[in-house]
Amino acid sequence: MKKWKRPVKKTLKQMIVQRDSARLVHYLLRLVVILILIAQVLNKNYENVFLCILTLMLFAVPSFIETNTRIDIPDTLENIILFFIFSAEILGEMRSYYVTYPFWDTALHTANGFLAAAIGFSLVDILNQNERFSFRLSPIFVAIVAFCFSMTIGVIWEFFEFTMDMVFGMDMQKDTVVTTIRSVMLDPTKSQKIVVIKGIEEVVVNGKELGLGGYLDIGLIDTMKDLFVNFIGAVVFCIAGYFYLKYRSKKAAFIKRFIPTLTDEKPEKDES
Repeated sequence: MKKWKRPVKKTLKQMIVQRDSARLVHYLLRLVVILILIAQVLNKNYENVFLCILTLMLFAVPSFIETNTRIDIPDTLENIILFFIFSAEILGEMRSYYVTYPFWDTALHTANGFLAAAIGFSLVDILNQNERFSFRLSPIFVAIVAFCFSMTIGVIWEFFEFTMDMVFGMDMQKDTVVTTIRSVMLDPTKSQKIVVIKGIEEVVVNGKELGLGGYLDIGLIDTMKDLFVNFIGAVVFCIAGYFYLKYRSKKAAFIKRFIPTLTDEKPEKDES
């Protein structure tokens, strides 16, 4: 059995010649973040400095995994992960895209569901192909495990957002303005009757109008929406992954671009 060796680092020239898109994207995005980091230091905006440093650390994770393990991450998946991190931290948080573009958070959570399902799918598929394990899961079970893995990641992230809001006074669970509320808490008889208030146009808190044109829902709708679109992303990947494993169809072959695999330990046979 051939001993696994760490991949050799490529020069910029080699990346261009070999069209290593994942490495090129990594270096270009890292350069952009470093320039932003320098600008934020000069402006003494230390919160954004922290976000830039966090982004650079997250950028290094895929390369660290490939360099120190036998896991090979497809270029397509790695590029998506890098753009996802950049979109969430730099554009979403620093450039306030979450507020400027209401669809931004929804799109990222949908992508998160898709990516997390891909990771969960690959973990089970790697075990299925490992000769040291005697069990083999059917394609439908692989898809179910990948789906559950993705939804678990989505729930854990919502736990994280809730904790940050409650403990550190942040607003990661973005609020939603609604014009109708339904609550048994408004029932004066305390008999669990639902009281409905429609057409809410103004809300007064401590004698001050909020000026939002409706009632402010604190985080619940945002959390449920995030979990729902995470569900959609996970389902899309799991369905495609199921057909890929079931029929090894060329129509579903694109899914290979999103599934990390193990590099082969065995030496190639000498055909000479």
